[in-house]
Amino acid sequence: MTLSDNAQAALEAFTAAGSWEQRARLLMQWGERLDPLGDGERGDANRVHGCESQVWLVGERTDDRWRFRAASDARLIRGLLAVLLARVNGMTEAELAGVDLADWFNQLGLARQLSPSRSNGLNAVLKKMAELAQA
Repeated sequence: MTLSDNAQAALEAFTAAGSWEQRARLLMQWGERLDPLGDGERGDANRVHGCESQVWLVGERTDDRWRFRAASDARLIRGLLAVLLARVNGMTEAELAGVDLADWFNQLGLARQLSPSRSNGLNAVLKKMAELAQA
């Protein structure tokens, strides 16, 4: 599967980072780039359940392509969400269903730093994306 420009930029940035400290800083920077959600979008209907941190997700479809926006109260999670969104934004429902989350974070060099609870939380975000795409 080919990567979008955003996903390719993420991959290049994170593979160029030589250490976990550099990748952690990059994650924080990417997290700051997330498009903000309005107060009305931070409601229970958009909350992703299964995350230890609070995470909200909204999605909209244009011409069979999905674009998601997300927010979290945790800085590291915002960064992880940003690189996840870089990977999935612009995909069709079928492409979304084929995303291998573990492989993506492995390619970025972030897989070892994902605790089981963070991994479960990101899988819950991906599951919510799929649910929105099928609705």
